Amino acid sequence: MLTYSGQISKLISYFKNPIQYSLPIGDEHIKLNQYINKNIKIDFNGEIKCIECNKKIKKTFMQGFCYPCFISSPKTSECILKPELCKAHEGKDRDMEWSEKHCLQEQYVYLSLTSNLKVGVTRNSQIPTRWIDQGAHAAILFAKTPNRYLAGMIEKDINQYISDRTYWRRMLLGEYPKLNLLDEKEKLSTKLNQQYYKYIDNDNTITKIEYPQFNNIEKIKSLNIEKNPTIEGTLTGIKGQYLFINNNTVLNIRKYTGYIINIKF
Repeated sequence: MLTYSGQISKLISYFKNPIQYSLPIGDEHIKLNQYINKNIKIDFNGEIKCIECNKKIKKTFMQGFCYPCFISSPKTSECILKPELCKAHEGKDRDMEWSEKHCLQEQYVYLSLTSNLKVGVTRNSQIPTRWIDQGAHAAILFAKTPNRYLAGMIEKDINQYISDRTYWRRMLLGEYPKLNLLDEKEKLSTKLNQQYYKYIDNDNTITKIEYPQFNNIEKIKSLNIEKNPTIEGTLTGIKGQYLFINNNTVLNIRKYTGYIINIKF
């Protein structure tokens, strides 16, 4: 039996067919695909540390931060969730050095099939990671902009017609519309505010994504390691940031970023 212990971070994905996953825990990375269809035991000892300052905390904010870091770190700025609110292009942000590397880099507006047809924003270096984290089955680039603010404004414009949210339960059950993303891109391009036409991306490649999830599931239940600090069963698949345990229960790893856990295989 192999045992790993330490603070966990979000799953790291590698674009293969199917997607390959590793779980950062302490100073190690567990290659998870090799353990699919094998027993897994997860124990949470009640300890949590802020991923920014490493302070011991009782609860996290925005997936891994203590409250002081949550209100001061550039990684938790309001533009992370609402890119149209980004002020970095005006020279206003919590940390301009950080913003130059993240907000003032090429950004993409994309369309993806997750639980639905959705629109989103990510920077160039996060493709296709962003799509994988959301559990998308396919994605296409819609627009390319020089900064996060402009990408956010285009997303907001498109948001009049399609959602910017993923419904996690439907995504995990594999319920998504069978649409042609190129057709949807062309339709939405005709509805886009004219001032943004010049940003439409000419790359019409549709990226398809396959996950190591092999069983059909009709119902799903989310696990909570604070209420149930010991979780044990068979690792039956991985999708997005979720581990499937015994097929119909899932654990959202990203939600527990900063938690100190033990894992046994």
